Amino acid sequence: MNTAIEDISDEQLMLAYQGGDLRAFERLYGRYKGPLFRYLLRGCSDRAQAEELFQDIWAGLIKARARYVVQASFKTYLFQLGHNRLVDHYRRQQLHLVSDESLALEPDRRPDLAQGANDRDCVERLQQQLGQLPAEQREAFVLQQETELSLEQIGQLCGVGRETIKSRLRYALKQLRAALEDCL
Repeated sequence: MNTAIEDISDEQLMLAYQGGDLRAFERLYGRYKGPLFRYLLRGCSDRAQAEELFQDIWAGLIKARARYVVQASFKTYLFQLGHNRLVDHYRRQQLHLVSDESLALEPDRRPDLAQGANDRDCVERLQQQLGQLPAEQREAFVLQQETELSLEQIGQLCGVGRETIKSRLRYALKQLRAALEDCL
């Protein structure tokens, strides 16, 4: 691998890491440590638990590197690992994810609620309100905001269809907007 590691795709980096290039792993880690940790933190609302899940995911990725095959984007692969760990976490806490497929969100309407919540109070209220969303809505919202994955990719991660994800996002946005009306 040459010095143009910045220009290499995630999939190529993972394959290079599979071949023993530690710099490739460092680059992947640098690209995804923030978004993955925020996803986990918002998913379980417990910093210590999120850190444990975060470490487990990266350790699992390291162990599984020899079996890695490019079948989807690396980002999708990594967040699938994160999703699976959160599902395990939910199961341990006896939380059940519920599917809700009744409403639809227009495909390219992705409001960034955090952008409108600039002051400290609004950010704190946003975080609190995120914690009060049902787990499946919170997960869909956080994946959309943190990962830039498409609705189809988020659906794949969650094991549901695109329309279900749209429904979850619509409900989440409705609740967040109502709670944060004066911040938007």
